[in-house]
Amino acid sequence: MCCTAGNPSDNHAILYHVVAGIHTGAARPPAIVNRLQPLAELLPWETIEPNQNTRNAPRAESEQIMPYRFHRRVVAESHWRLVLVFWLAIGAVSTCLAQQARHKPVLTAEPTDRRPGPVMDAATIAAGLASHDRALYIKSGWIRDPYIVLAPDGYYYLTGTTPNPHDPREAADPYNTGLGSESIVGYHMQLWRSNDLIDWEYLGTPFSLLDGYWAKKEPSAFEGDDRTHWHLWAPEVHFFRGKWHIVHTTPAPVRRGSNLAVTQGGRIQGPYQFPLGDLSRGRHDPSLYEDTDGTIYLLWQNTMIAPLKDDLTGLAAEPVRIDPAGSRPGPDGKPISRIGHEGATLRKIGGKYVHFGTAWSTDLGRRGSYNLYYCLSEKITGPYGPRRFAGRFLGHGTPFVDKQGRWWCTAFFNANVPPLTPQEARGKDLGETAQTINEQGVTIVPLVVRVAEDGDVLIRATDPNYASPGPDEVQEF
Repeated sequence: MCCTAGNPSDNHAILYHVVAGIHTGAARPPAIVNRLQPLAELLPWETIEPNQNTRNAPRAESEQIMPYRFHRRVVAESHWRLVLVFWLAIGAVSTCLAQQARHKPVLTAEPTDRRPGPVMDAATIAAGLASHDRALYIKSGWIRDPYIVLAPDGYYYLTGTTPNPHDPREAADPYNTGLGSESIVGYHMQLWRSNDLIDWEYLGTPFSLLDGYWAKKEPSAFEGDDRTHWHLWAPEVHFFRGKWHIVHTTPAPVRRGSNLAVTQGGRIQGPYQFPLGDLSRGRHDPSLYEDTDGTIYLLWQNTMIAPLKDDLTGLAAEPVRIDPAGSRPGPDGKPISRIGHEGATLRKIGGKYVHFGTAWSTDLGRRGSYNLYYCLSEKITGPYGPRRFAGRFLGHGTPFVDKQGRWWCTAFFNANVPPLTPQEARGKDLGETAQTINEQGVTIVPLVVRVAEDGDVLIRATDPNYASPGPDEVQEF
């Protein structure tokens, strides 16, 4: 082995590339640095002051002057220690790389011949709406992040992340994750409406990236016929002040090209105005909330919030973070204080502001179940109370109230394997990969929402298949 050769300088040159970066300050993954630091301390170093000719020499990181070296005499006398530390260092690096590989999200689904089952029939959905005690599979079709809102005209409006209309991949690859190079997410916002949550009328594509602000601001980015990398994610539609307001996020063709599009009247079609202009950029997973005093707030990421000016042309105050109180240990051992990583939305219930957020049960990307959490505050900008569990498999769902005043939450397929049956998922640790019981399409799950005498707000899915965290849940509730 090269480490056992007779020349100590060869040996310490090899080991230098493994551990010396800790001393030079070169960038290394923190987990690897943490493991190698104790090993580096076992070695005898002496400082070398760079000479004047090399002190400011411009070099690549891999060619930086080595400011430490071994005491050659000590290394020669303690050759066994060098060999031991070398192999311990290799083992530490290998362990860290294996852990990082385990934590890396898997973006594509496993191949399957399975096809989604049929939606529930109208009578079953109607009975479930009346009983408000079980999940209802109300609409088929490839969709993520389904958003339902009851508008003043008496219709429920539905949108979400979808393929482009008539994309053959929707039928050919129904369990496509929508992620990575094989994503079937399109650049149109498709829209449906219903007056009973049973029968849905297709309203076409009233908005697309070509209608947005960035197509006008940076038209060169939208040139060419290849639109496979254009993706419109997580659209929402809000009706305020007699107009529709559309928000969404997008990674391409304009990076971080979020939009706030406002109609000129009560019809949800364009032409649109873009009051925020450049300020809409970079607002990942944007959402809107109109407070009881008429102020409209913009939420984004997980979670920033700021009031908008009355004409929506800018922020009326500096953004603030609204994290839940306390923290939970993250996969790397560091505390996590945010509510989740996406899908933030806000409601006001019984005098309390309810901040909803989404996260994987393991706090690792695409590992476990995709869940919904919430926290409470008396002020919209916080402070908020502890993070609470709202429902399993409800991640990036939309809580909404039906015409009878009952609460529901949308749910959708978000997994790397076909849906499990509720019996298969019950009590099972799902942490190996992304898994769900939701079929491809739109499911709505009943929520119990109770305001206690002391003002506390209790929210939980009532269907037992969604009501409790699984064994893969990293936080104790």
